Amino acid sequence: MKLFTVILSLTGISTFVQGQLKKDYPIQPVAFTQVQVTDNFWAPKIRVNADITIPYTLEQCRETGRIDNFKRAAHTLPGDKMTEYTFDDTDVYKVIEGASYSLQMKKDPALEKYLDTLIAIIDAAQEKDGYLYTFRTVNSSQPHAWIGTRRWEEEEDLSHELYNSGHLFEAAVAHYQATGKRNLLNIAVKNADLLVQTFGFGKEERFPGHQIVETGLTKMYRVTGNKSYLDLAKFFLDVRGPGKKHSGEYNQSYKKVVDQHEAVGHAVRATYMYTGMADVAALTGDQQYLHAIDDIWDDVVEKKLYITGGIGATGNGEAFGKPYDLPNMSAYAETCASIANVYWNSRMFLLHGDAKYIDILERTLYNGLLSGVSLSGDRFFYPNPLMSMGQHQRSAWFGCACCISNMTRFLPSMPGYVYAQNKNDLYVNLFVGNTANITLPAGKIQLVQQTNYPWDGKVAITVNPAKTTSFALHIRIPEWANDKPVPGNLYFDADSSTQKPLVILLNGTPLPYKTEKGYAVLQRSWKAGDKISFEFPMQVQKVLANTAVASDKDRFALQRGPVMYCLEGPDNKDAVVQNIVVDKNAAVTAVYKPEMLNGVTVLEMQGTSASRQLNTDQLISTTQMVTAIPYYTWANRGPSEMTVWIPYEASAARPKPAPTIASKSKVSASTPNKRMYLALNDQYQPLNSQDNNSMYLHWWPKHNTLEWVQYDFDQEYTVSGSEVYWYDDSPFGDCRIPASWRILYKQGDQWVPVKNTTPYSVQKDKYDSVQFEPVKTSALKLEIQLPKENASGIHEWIVK
Repeated sequence: MKLFTVILSLTGISTFVQGQLKKDYPIQPVAFTQVQVTDNFWAPKIRVNADITIPYTLEQCRETGRIDNFKRAAHTLPGDKMTEYTFDDTDVYKVIEGASYSLQMKKDPALEKYLDTLIAIIDAAQEKDGYLYTFRTVNSSQPHAWIGTRRWEEEEDLSHELYNSGHLFEAAVAHYQATGKRNLLNIAVKNADLLVQTFGFGKEERFPGHQIVETGLTKMYRVTGNKSYLDLAKFFLDVRGPGKKHSGEYNQSYKKVVDQHEAVGHAVRATYMYTGMADVAALTGDQQYLHAIDDIWDDVVEKKLYITGGIGATGNGEAFGKPYDLPNMSAYAETCASIANVYWNSRMFLLHGDAKYIDILERTLYNGLLSGVSLSGDRFFYPNPLMSMGQHQRSAWFGCACCISNMTRFLPSMPGYVYAQNKNDLYVNLFVGNTANITLPAGKIQLVQQTNYPWDGKVAITVNPAKTTSFALHIRIPEWANDKPVPGNLYFDADSSTQKPLVILLNGTPLPYKTEKGYAVLQRSWKAGDKISFEFPMQVQKVLANTAVASDKDRFALQRGPVMYCLEGPDNKDAVVQNIVVDKNAAVTAVYKPEMLNGVTVLEMQGTSASRQLNTDQLISTTQMVTAIPYYTWANRGPSEMTVWIPYEASAARPKPAPTIASKSKVSASTPNKRMYLALNDQYQPLNSQDNNSMYLHWWPKHNTLEWVQYDFDQEYTVSGSEVYWYDDSPFGDCRIPASWRILYKQGDQWVPVKNTTPYSVQKDKYDSVQFEPVKTSALKLEIQLPKENASGIHEWIVK
């Protein structure tokens, strides 16, 4: 197959040196290989990804058996025991993709050799006709429940065969771009050709259960020029719709894609699909796709976007919630969804040239996406909540490791979002210290951007054309610089004072400009050494949410530049933040602390905190200094309390509870997940049994077993009563109130049932209480019999 010489960007969008595509995005990104980041913010993060994260994730893929999956499928390793998920192959593909991007920025012969070894292992696992899916090819004696009895049978549900192919294609394009080698690309071409032969109207008419193959196919089309790949990507979109066994909102197949106008279902699947729709629309000119994704974008930005740029409000289906349903503690806001949100908004900008899409991209990039990886590069978040009681902690690895490998592949490609071009229009989208070499039709241009953004609003751009050249420089003026946190009406600035127009200097002299779609447009003849400079206002903004967002009532969020802030335990009195109240008009001071969290600007202000006392409703209120840190840095010092939305009314705060027998007890349980233990005695009063904004302990996926939780008291107490509030997430979840329960007390080394004087009731949405004859003891145990077909859980356990 003839290969065109290409220059590829991180999105796989390419300019053919030989043979132009007939249709494509009107605006093209400037490839990340042409942008050398030199600043003190992104450059260290990209280095950590290259030096720590990529080697770490490659090693984890080896240790957890993901590489062995391929060896077993090739029968070069005996046995048929596979890893947990049928999509685990994609972690290997995504790390190869990230490593390939990294190779383009810095040569590493040892890494390149290791990738060749991995690719040979993958090649050996591919079947002769191009099929590549280790979980079937291994021919296990106990096949995974998701794979079905034959190829593609369960694709629309959970097999992930096409999902695996999609990530293979993206990795193959990246590797070919980085090395010029065809070893992985040949595997991808063979697999893509099989898909072309297999799928289509009149052939296998199945839609991908998890979207990504669509964007993978469009990348393959750009590299190879094989239009059948583009046609297949369009088929996989057009074949979605109602009437099939697995059609539904969860996987965005409840309607034809052109008839969808709101964001529903699994947030990662959805945004991968919207990205694929944008790619196919650009390459085919299909306007119906554009109408659909334009409406969906409005729906997300107006009703379903977290202030951090996160999307996907609920863990139930990792999905978008109802309009304005944006809970904070239970926010899912998956790292993968943030990455997909960046991909989608990048494409929307390339289609429309409007700065509002980059505003969302930037917000997500600096906040909800960057929070997904630790400062050390080897600890990760899957969900990214906006409030925590201390139950959230970064993990070294997940059984479902999609977010880790996704972050690994994303960070090296970040420089590709800084600039874009449309003929002789050159867009400056992000403010990052860098040197970029860009070729416009008018000639070759070097841009040198100097800035300490996001901590400082000063930006200087030196323009160095090879010769005096006429072109238009489009400089994005962020919405936040105009006192508007985001496009739309979901969030607004509490102090909506009118900002003065941005002053742009050319060689020290103010330069008149016109604005178009959120950009300052500077059209002129540029000569080497021309210097553009400007300064964005970096005052702290107190952001309020639309009144329809119940979770944020009587609270504000702090933003400075593109960075969102949060309160975290280590920086505040008693390591508690849920009890803090800050006046809406309180003065806020920004202080840069180079020694803290790898160098951050923190925000300081006066506030008050409230604490409860025993045996009285009267609160103790204390004035204190309140410190906020950038949201992306939270949970780098261990688990602790955190909140993004800060109460400005006392009624919205949660006073620090008075100590009780239970709160002073050591918790143990028959579930090994110690993060959940905090739920039992945090004294948080749930709204109902389903309240995901309060913590809970659960035994899912166990059914019909006898389980327990235990309090070891700080001393002996005489106790005579207990109350328990059950967690029950019916009808969609698996937890139900238990079949029965009882209390036992410790007598010497024995556990003895208490003699209850009231019955053990089992009810939802209220405390179940039991009274018993007084006992003097150092510990109580609560035994729970799980229902035959369900798990159970507990919000709170009180001892009296």
